[in-house]
Amino acid sequence: MTNNRTHALPSKGTGAEDRNLQQATIYRILLAVSFVHLFNDSIQAVIPAIFPILKENMLLSFAQIGWISFALNMTSSVIQPIIGYAADRKPRPILLPLGMCCTFLGVLLLAYANNYVLVLFSVILVGFGSAAFHPEGMRVAHMAAGLRKGLSQSIFQVGGNAGQALGPMLTKWIFIPFGQIGALGFTIFAAAGIAVQSYVARWYQQMLNDGYTFRKKAAARSLDPARSKSILTATIILVFLVFVRSWYGASIGSYYSFYLMENYSMKLDDAQVYIFMYLAAGAVGTFFGGPLADRFGRRNLILLSMVGTVPFALALPFVSQFWAAILLLIGGFILLSSFSVTVIYAQMLYPGNIGTVSGLITGLAFGLGGIGSLVIGNLIDIMGITTVFIACGFLPLLGLLALLLPGDEKLEQWASE
Repeated sequence: MTNNRTHALPSKGTGAEDRNLQQATIYRILLAVSFVHLFNDSIQAVIPAIFPILKENMLLSFAQIGWISFALNMTSSVIQPIIGYAADRKPRPILLPLGMCCTFLGVLLLAYANNYVLVLFSVILVGFGSAAFHPEGMRVAHMAAGLRKGLSQSIFQVGGNAGQALGPMLTKWIFIPFGQIGALGFTIFAAAGIAVQSYVARWYQQMLNDGYTFRKKAAARSLDPARSKSILTATIILVFLVFVRSWYGASIGSYYSFYLMENYSMKLDDAQVYIFMYLAAGAVGTFFGGPLADRFGRRNLILLSMVGTVPFALALPFVSQFWAAILLLIGGFILLSSFSVTVIYAQMLYPGNIGTVSGLITGLAFGLGGIGSLVIGNLIDIMGITTVFIACGFLPLLGLLALLLPGDEKLEQWASE
């Protein structure tokens, strides 16, 4: 644990003093935002977890399921860069507890929603809560990181991925036995999140009052046109890669349980265990991704996480139940090992604009992944689930575009100038 001497940056002081005061890593804050990330994303995981129940109760098509996923992803994602941009200009710690209040209302309504429109509205509320949390949450993680930025991102992101991994087990333990009303129990998670976020927001506000500033605001940087063009190109490639990763992840998280039930005559609660294994392995991969990137390079890790998934993704539709479980474990670990690394890479492209960049990578890119989920749902209705899953296996091949990203040496040079 960090020692508790001053960890805020005074408004006046020498550069050497500023650097010394930012070196402490505030683990209690990192763990707090990581736990809230777990609460937030476990509530988001309620949405796909409840898909089979909603499909049966409301006689929904796969396309309608895709629209629910689309509404969640677009609401929680597209406005994240906007909130992040605003936070970079004027931090708003109050958004942390307010976002969880919105999530509380959304999950409460979801428990009692008795028609498709109300389901969509409740999902949108949950999405707004998530959108308010992520940019400011990442800024808090950055503030509390000290010099251990990679570790802080791994701690923060593993909370979210662990929350997502709970989704399939929520179906098995809660929604199959209790049905839709089981969502009511997640108001407890949201209430806990409100309490923790209130504590974090007070710490965040105190840091700002003491004069903490993020180093190297983008407005102060003077970049030549060639450098600006290279950074823009790298950003587009990075967002596209996260989009592809999210699209493939949506095919597994939202629809693979239906594939298992159709092709292996598997019961729903058994199918959810497979999804849990994939997401849990991804959470472990997220935690180890930072150290692996430190050893092998950020760009290399992003490349390997995508391309290394290809053989497992291609083989998945053709193997037995036993080997499907093995492939899901390995593929989930490899694919999501770059989860926190892509965020760090983007933050190094735009030093100082932590909220904007974080919102762009985890927000807008995941929103585009929501479009992928919608497309997949419609394609399943038209072509059948087996054909679509075979086609989805080729998606990680697009990770070869990571070869066009600047290497770590160039990235660090840009970030330090």
